[in-house]
Amino acid sequence: MSRAAVLTGIGAMVPDRMVDNDEISTLVDTNDQWIRTRTGIGRRHWAAPGVSTGDLAVEAGRRALESAGADSVDLVIMATSTPDQPMPATAPRVATDLGLAGTPGYDLSAACAGFIYGLHAAAGAIASGTCERVLVIGADIWSTRLDPQDRATAIIFGDGAGAAVLRAGDPGEPGALAGFDLGSDGANKDLAVLPAGGSRQRSRREPLREADNYLAMRGKEIFTHAVDRMSGSSAALLRRIGWDTGDLDWFVGHQANARILNTVADVMHVDRARVLLHLDRVGNTSAASIPLALTDAAAGGRLRPGQRVLLTSFGGGLSWGSTALTWPDLKALAPAPDC
Repeated sequence: MSRAAVLTGIGAMVPDRMVDNDEISTLVDTNDQWIRTRTGIGRRHWAAPGVSTGDLAVEAGRRALESAGADSVDLVIMATSTPDQPMPATAPRVATDLGLAGTPGYDLSAACAGFIYGLHAAAGAIASGTCERVLVIGADIWSTRLDPQDRATAIIFGDGAGAAVLRAGDPGEPGALAGFDLGSDGANKDLAVLPAGGSRQRSRREPLREADNYLAMRGKEIFTHAVDRMSGSSAALLRRIGWDTGDLDWFVGHQANARILNTVADVMHVDRARVLLHLDRVGNTSAASIPLALTDAAAGGRLRPGQRVLLTSFGGGLSWGSTALTWPDLKALAPAPDC
């Protein structure tokens, strides 16, 4: 029988500092009503000075391991666009801090789609027989990469980390990832970009522009692509695994914008009541958004064993991906983060 990757533990972490829309309004020309209407976001968490992406990842990973009742894994995959530094990768340090020194680990960069890409990589490692258990972490700290005067980005992003432990199991058991649909489109690489630090910017040997240090996005175009790609990927996955939209108990999309998620649901003919929303309390946490939403919903009792769940994401690159599972009975579930 073929081996499947089975979800056996989840965990999440957000920084202590909560930044509400009123505080954001002191940075850019906006207000709470405008932000909520355009994005659905009411507050977000930003890391304190000296706190790195890896620091958040360690705590999320620890909680996921506790949830799984595991003290070891065979691989650590870290999905992030904001690593602690360009080199070395952050994953080995996270593994060591979790007491997993010697365990292979690597970083994966697929922007906001990183967690789904990480699950795909983990599922492949398990299916091949090289791993029995894999820890996948999605973590980002974007608050240090935002131009405080840029309303397009400053109102949206929060910091956080979410993690999942996958183990080898049977394809038909609860928690088994039922399949994947992934894609990318480099022709639209400039819709969301952080130029500073890369080889292209440095090879020009020109003075660094201040703006190059900050994330820049073309929001209206991203909105259209996000709707098209997430709805298309979700539909392709459902066809592949033989599910119908009416079979879904929860639709869990990348938590970027409530209007995007509701529009994707409308395109797919999914009842908006089945759309899991968590961004109102944490903003867009990039690669961390889906595991953060899952951890919060499971700990709060909304996600229950036996429910069918579709996960889909979209990020810069462009990159997108989807997977699905029947929610398992997770044991020793870590508490939801205070968000």
